[in-house]
Parts: sequence; C-alpha cells; structure tokens
Amino acid sequence: MKIAVVGIGYVGLSNAVLLSQNHEVFMLDIDHKKVEKINNKENVIQDDLIEEYLKYKPLNIQAHTNQEIVYKNTDYIIIATPTNYNEDLNHFDTSSIEEVISSALKINPSATIIIKSTIPIGYTEKIKKQFNYENIIFCPEFLREGKALYDNLHPSRIIVGEKSSKGLKIAKLFQENALKKDISVYLTNSTEAESIKLFSNTYLAMRIGFFNEIDTYARKHGLDAKDIIMGVSADPRIGNYYNNPSFGYGGYCLPKDTKQLLQNFKNTPNNLIKAIVKTNETRKIFIKDTILSLKQKRIGIYRLIMKKDSDNFRNSVMLDIVKYLKSYNVDMIIYEPLLNDETDEFSIENNFEHFIESCDIIIANRIDDKIRNYKYKIFTADVFECDF
Repeated sequence: MKIAVVGIGYVGLSNAVLLSQNHEVFMLDIDHKKVEKINNKENVIQDDLIEEYLKYKPLNIQAHTNQEIVYKNTDYIIIATPTNYNEDLNHFDTSSIEEVISSALKINPSATIIIKSTIPIGYTEKIKKQFNYENIIFCPEFLREGKALYDNLHPSRIIVGEKSSKGLKIAKLFQENALKKDISVYLTNSTEAESIKLFSNTYLAMRIGFFNEIDTYARKHGLDAKDIIMGVSADPRIGNYYNNPSFGYGGYCLPKDTKQLLQNFKNTPNNLIKAIVKTNETRKIFIKDTILSLKQKRIGIYRLIMKKDSDNFRNSVMLDIVKYLKSYNVDMIIYEPLLNDETDEFSIENNFEHFIESCDIIIANRIDDKIRNYKYKIFTADVFECDF
C-alpha cells in the first residue's frame, strides 16, 4: 500500500516511521533540508526512538518536495501540517490543511484523506462540503513531543472519526503497525472525534492547572506543596501521576487546544473551560511576581525549551516568564544551547560554568542533571526534585 504523509514534524514523521514498517511511505515537505535528511536516514526532531528506527530498521520511507511524486497513485494521504492558533481570529489557522486537500485532489481525486492535524470541532463536516468530497476522515493523535513514535507504537487508544468499514480499515492500519496488543478502538462521527481530541488535552491542562494552584496556595501560606500533593494523589481516583507543579502549561498543544475549545464553547454555558485557560495566565503572573520578590540582581534563565528532552521553544512557558520579567527591565542572562547567536531580545551564555557564575539565581522550570548540584541558587516549581 502507498501512503503519503504531508509534514515532517513530530506527528507526521512518527506516523510515517510507524507505517513504513509494512507499507511504502512518501513524505512531503517544503523544507529541502528535512527532506534530504530523511532520505539519508537522519532524524530531524528530538525523538530517540525515531532516530533508532531510521538508523536500524528496514523502513520503506522516502521524502520529497514534489507533490506529483507523493500524491500520485496514493491510497491514503495523511495530513500532519501545523494548525497554529490565530489570536486575532480566535481560531485555528487551518489554511495549510485546505492547501493540501486542494493540491492532493487535483493529482489524486480518489485518495482517502486522513487529517491528523488538530482541528476545530465541526471542521471535517465543513471541509467535506467545501470540497464536495466525502472521503476526508479525522483521526486524532495523542502523542507526546519527544516520545511520539513510542506513543504510536503503544497507543492509549485509536479513534477514527468515521463509523463505517472505511473507518475500521483505517483503525486497523494503525493497529497492525503498533507493538501494543489489544488496543482499544473507537469509531465515532467526525465531530465527536474532534471533540475527543480537544476535551482530552483540555482535561490535561486542567490537571496541570489544579496542581499548580495547590503549589501557589502552599507558597502563599508557607506550606509544603510536596506533602499536600502526595496526600491528595494517594486517592486512587486522583492518582499519583501528572501532578508535578510547573510554571504553567506550554508547548504546541495545550495552550492552543484549550483556547480553541473555549471558542467552540462560545454559545454554550461554561465556567470550567474558561477557568482552565485563565488559570494558566494567573500562574505565570504569580511566578513572575514571586521571582521579582526575591530581589536578586542578575537572574539566570535555564533553558527555554518547552519541556525536558524537547528541541524547540514553541509556545514555551519560559518565553512568557522571560517576557514578563523583561517588561520590568530585569537583568537576565539565558543558558540555551539551541540558541547559538546573541539576539536583540536575549543575552545568551552557552558556556554553562560562565552562566552559573554570572547569575545570582537560576530560574528553571524543571531540574535536570546539569543543574541538580546548584540547588542553593535555584528557583523552581519542581517540588519533587528541589525545594527552594
């Protein structure tokens, strides 16, 4: 079977690697460097398992910038292009999806199009009417950045927005290429599948916000957040997982997905969804105020990446903290190995020892091995690693 995957990001590449174990996969991207690297079996994102599979597994995968080569005679076209949230329109920017569908149907008017990009609720039905084409199916992904291939090989569930034999065939396509056995499969209508994606991520954001507010309360009242969280999480209905306070939820998915869901709730009564979006901004402002109250001369920002083992800063909460501090003309220096050059916005120090010596306090969203020995000067919300 020939499968096209559009977009060499963590969603597109992890799906391409998964499916290329047993099928012929053609990837499409506008980035020539990414295309060249994939064809040389080199990884282009931070994901150790993808790197291992590209190097050592007999994958049937190739990448191109030419649409004709990729779309022609393809059975499935998987769209994994970015849908960033447009703050001005209060809506996902789905233009990249429409561009792919338009181009693909001109070359291959009978392919099954699978949307993996995150989309607003009701989008699939709308786009079917727009293109007068029924063979468009939404199949949400539930992947962690840095662990995307692992999560494809061991999926929590497979959801396909199509209640038919066609939907079951797509579910089996992903099921048969996974390592996990007995994967739960749910066939729903497309709008329900879109809802599952946004409600799932919003629940995760709510959980982050809840434990962050425990930490905020504890700091304001001189309590031990770690003890409170351990006691709360001992209830099996709550669970001792996904409960570590942070500076806020960030990254590519949660901020935009919660805002999109809130927009979908525009004419529906709600309090909780609104609060989930608002609590994140409240938390970041509290963290900023707490840092300022420490009255340190020079503040060191340790890493801007969105989370541990990531290789990008997309919607990183640390960028928001820096922005807030900068508005108070705070003297800051940033340690971020992924930034090689000095910028107008940041003072960068990539020599770690120089960084440690030149700042009075280190602001770190998470503790890692590199800074664990400097607990005496670290400010963090990572209560299970370091008490400030």
